[in-house]
Amino acid sequence: MTYATDRLILTPDDIDLSRSPLAGLGAGLGAETFVLGAFNPGLTRLESGNLLMMVRVAEALKTPITNGHIHAIRWDAQSGYVLDPWPLERVDTTDPRVFRVRDASWKVIALTSLSWLLPVELSPDGLEIIRIHYDKAITPTASFQCYGIEDPRISKVNGEWLMTTCSVSPERHATVLYRSQNGLDWRFADMVLDHQNKDMLIFEGLITDEYWAQTRPLGDVYFAYPPDSPWHAGPSINLATSKDALYWKPCTRPGLRPKKGTAATVRMGGGTPPILTPDGWLSLWHGVEPKAIVGIYRTYWSLLDKDDPSRVIHTSPQPLLEATPRLTEPLKDKMYLDDVVFTTGIVDSGNHYIVASGEADLACRITHIPKSVFRI
Repeated sequence: MTYATDRLILTPDDIDLSRSPLAGLGAGLGAETFVLGAFNPGLTRLESGNLLMMVRVAEALKTPITNGHIHAIRWDAQSGYVLDPWPLERVDTTDPRVFRVRDASWKVIALTSLSWLLPVELSPDGLEIIRIHYDKAITPTASFQCYGIEDPRISKVNGEWLMTTCSVSPERHATVLYRSQNGLDWRFADMVLDHQNKDMLIFEGLITDEYWAQTRPLGDVYFAYPPDSPWHAGPSINLATSKDALYWKPCTRPGLRPKKGTAATVRMGGGTPPILTPDGWLSLWHGVEPKAIVGIYRTYWSLLDKDDPSRVIHTSPQPLLEATPRLTEPLKDKMYLDDVVFTTGIVDSGNHYIVASGEADLACRITHIPKSVFRI
């Protein structure tokens, strides 16, 4: 499906690394960095009418391998940003985003970059950068964020902005909540979901005086559905409720599940915070089709019942968004992944929605999608 307004709004070249929180890294350790990607942006509308993208900036070493070692960037409470050397014979570097430790009992990885969050203010239509707020960047502040902060999603509920993020560390891979009274100045609230429970999306509105959220817990083992079931086992988009957005109870009913016969839902996860429409809660999510190491990421959509989001009214079998090579053609020298669009933000804009995505784990994409697309 194609759209009249569909473009990249922010690329790695737009990021000024002299204003990065890691800016002292080169001077302190003799290691130069570059922007591996500026992508997967949360999206909201500010009181001024402008849009705010919260962009994940993945900053990586220009020369990660020296003297027979590959290096990972890590934040430390005492020393700031440091480099950890790993002997090359101990790691597998097949995936450009991570390296895998060969001699570990479990699947153990380290990152080739460290991510931090950068607020970027856009015009009301999302097509012009107004200001990049380096002074309001969100960076690691605790040991459970030592490998970075990733993939923000922003919801506005009862006049307050809520942002879920993924914190990465050896301690756990967890969801952390930030809160804001203006959508621009954020404060750390707390860790809200534990290890391997990420892609948390808070519904933009209360249901019977409760907060609702989509979650996506992961694991190494899934139990089989009966042979005649329409579902197949694997990661799914679950639901949870809360009185205060801090303490969450899992919903006993299932949410969005992978369906048999659809290769694109071999792996699935939440995309944008659900927003209320006349037909129910609109949920954009990603489905992954197996291919090489990473797979093909596409965006799909579902409508959920406005009173009981565990009841799925409709799911479109056709992708809403796919990776678009013409958008990244000018950046081909920076490409390290293909076939990935990862949608993370949505804002109402009258007769259409403004949808924000990460394109190829590299840049931020803005698409105007007519509301008529979602009529059933």
